[in-house]
Amino acid sequence: MTALLGARAATPLGGPLLYARSRAVPRALAVLLASAGLAVWAAHGLDAYVDPSRRVPVVALAPLFTAAVIGASLYTASEELDRTAVRPWWRLRALHLLALTALTAGLLSLAVLGHPSVFGPPAMVRNTLGTTGLTAAAAALLGARLSWLPAFAYVSAVYVGAANAHGRAVTVWAWPLQSDGGAGAWAAASAAFAVGGALYVVRGARA
Repeated sequence: MTALLGARAATPLGGPLLYARSRAVPRALAVLLASAGLAVWAAHGLDAYVDPSRRVPVVALAPLFTAAVIGASLYTASEELDRTAVRPWWRLRALHLLALTALTAGLLSLAVLGHPSVFGPPAMVRNTLGTTGLTAAAAALLGARLSWLPAFAYVSAVYVGAANAHGRAVTVWAWPLQSDGGAGAWAAASAAFAVGGALYVVRGARA
């Protein structure tokens, strides 16, 4: 029996599978699937063909919630062991973050198919990248259990404060509410994902 378990651990997939189980990735996948289904249901009940701006709550809040789920999956109960491991963890962390982000962006895009330039799939993908980046950075700095807080505070503030804002800079700092794939909004969201993702991959989640 011991030899069998050792043989399983030695297989190429043994490490990633054990890593996924230790981070409760299967449970996170189930919640992400349920969240995507809820987003599809909510978006289809908004009569967006009449006014595409009715999609704003879904485009802003669905990525925020799924980013919180991804952030929770970054938690590790053995932070000290992770830091003393022989093999570097950054590859598994990168695979973990990229896979869940790509899956989430693809699933949430199904909720806003049609009219891609007006709160459509590009906006959903952009917001998924941005909120996940903020969550990953918070996991590295604050810990996975509080990783949802900065993204929630930022998106909430933008949602409330950007209604009457004007100027070119709005497309940068109010990227969660931009209707199209404008360069400023994409640059801000992509930078958030790149910086936050790199910070988490290098440091891991704070204990």
